[in-house]
Amino acid sequence: MPNFYMNIKGIGVDIIEVKRFRKIPYKKGSAFYQKVFTDREIKYCLSKSDPYPHFAARFAAKEAVAKAACLHVYKANKIEVYNDRDGHPLVRSRLIKGKILLSISHTQDHAIAFVIFTK
Repeated sequence: MPNFYMNIKGIGVDIIEVKRFRKIPYKKGSAFYQKVFTDREIKYCLSKSDPYPHFAARFAAKEAVAKAACLHVYKANKIEVYNDRDGHPLVRSRLIKGKILLSISHTQDHAIAFVIFTK
């Protein structure tokens, strides 16, 4: 078996309906968004013409990270999803010791994230 597989500590996936975020508009629900997202994530999502698929994708990513790292209790805003210069999604968190490989995607209706957590 290739060495890569020996280093996998966990995998996680999450899918969410975007309408859950549309039901809580940012202006009225900013306390919710502050609790779940970092300032950088909020700024990124609000820079889009339709921020809700982006909020949903980041939320799905946080849930997938928590599943992969076996975080049973965590604060969502302690996991940050951001993009590198080329637009690839990355994860930053002090809660996790290891490498996170992340893939996220969304449509107008759904967002999904898949994570591989390695040593």
